[in-house]
Amino acid sequence: MPTHSQVSHLWQESDAAQMYRTGVSLHSHTSHSLESLTFVHAMCEEVPFFGMVMTHYERRAKQRHGVTLDFKAAHWRPPLVPWMAYELERGQILKLGLEALVSITDHDNIQASLLLRTVPVARGIPVSVEWTAPFGRTAFHLGIHNLPSAVGVEWMERLAQFTADPDEDQLHALLQELDAIPQTLIVFNHPLWDLYKIGESSHAEALERFLIRNNRFLHAFELNGLRHTRENGKVVALARRWSQTLISGGDRHGLEANANINLTNATSFTEFVHEIRVDRKSHVLFLEQYGEPWEQRILDSTLDAICDHPQFSPGWQRWDERSFHPDAEGVMRPMAQLWPNGRAPWALLSLLGLVRLFRYRRLAKAVSLVFSHGTLAERDGLPVREVA
Repeated sequence: MPTHSQVSHLWQESDAAQMYRTGVSLHSHTSHSLESLTFVHAMCEEVPFFGMVMTHYERRAKQRHGVTLDFKAAHWRPPLVPWMAYELERGQILKLGLEALVSITDHDNIQASLLLRTVPVARGIPVSVEWTAPFGRTAFHLGIHNLPSAVGVEWMERLAQFTADPDEDQLHALLQELDAIPQTLIVFNHPLWDLYKIGESSHAEALERFLIRNNRFLHAFELNGLRHTRENGKVVALARRWSQTLISGGDRHGLEANANINLTNATSFTEFVHEIRVDRKSHVLFLEQYGEPWEQRILDSTLDAICDHPQFSPGWQRWDERSFHPDAEGVMRPMAQLWPNGRAPWALLSLLGLVRLFRYRRLAKAVSLVFSHGTLAERDGLPVREVA
């Protein structure tokens, strides 16, 4: 059956949502999502001054405290707890005059969905996850939405077992079994992102091999709200080549709401799934924030992770209470518990303070123009209508 994927931009079509009843927020993260701190190491490699400071503290942590800085093992958690994340996404959709459906997809766990189901207004939230599926030298992120609640925990155990001992034949079998659940939606999130930086050609080869075996079990390719317009344009072409439906996915990690949603007349998430899987019909709406410079939006999301938020609950206000690292015995603990006297060293705080200056738009814009090589996000980079 042919697909019909429509893409609109709110800044071009202010009335794009008027003919619809519901907005759907897909792919966003909460404080239950474990996020890698490897970007800190990458930043230090790019900026010599940062690298000098980090090298100093690597040596000092080892000598004084017996702690080896390990950015692969360390992680941070997004600042918004499940209820705050749900209300942010829901509130943005309600402001458009639409009813709201929200699917939370933390990395490799469904705890946020299960917690939100205890809240009356969010009781119908789907049990969803962003699953990191190893494949050869890389891994792909798959949005698994609306798992049957009775077997959601069991499915997470099975997916975790596969991740610990991956096998391509087993991946094929798992996707086939998930596809056989009529209410479940399988979305290929940001398919062109080289997650492990294995190289463009190696990633393209792995992607082709993955799709040859598994495309028939996938229900849509994601246009990602935090990826660059040019990359999303290539996803449009990829979807056309594989006869796939396009779908939204904001990928929110910070305080900015998802930059795109799906428009539908469905009244439940299961009905929306039927629209994507069976009718193969999708209308993606990019919101105003997607038209802002891409580098600034990525920077803002990063700053949300390393800034303090005094309005949050105690124990979750400071950046080092939301960041975790193994102690000398290998036990994962909040970084706030690892500092001498409970506070980060002054030089590190000064470094973070310098980074936080990029909150000021004029400074951030100047640096963005220097480092972006002209890659500011084009507001009109995706077609208004595209049949995949």
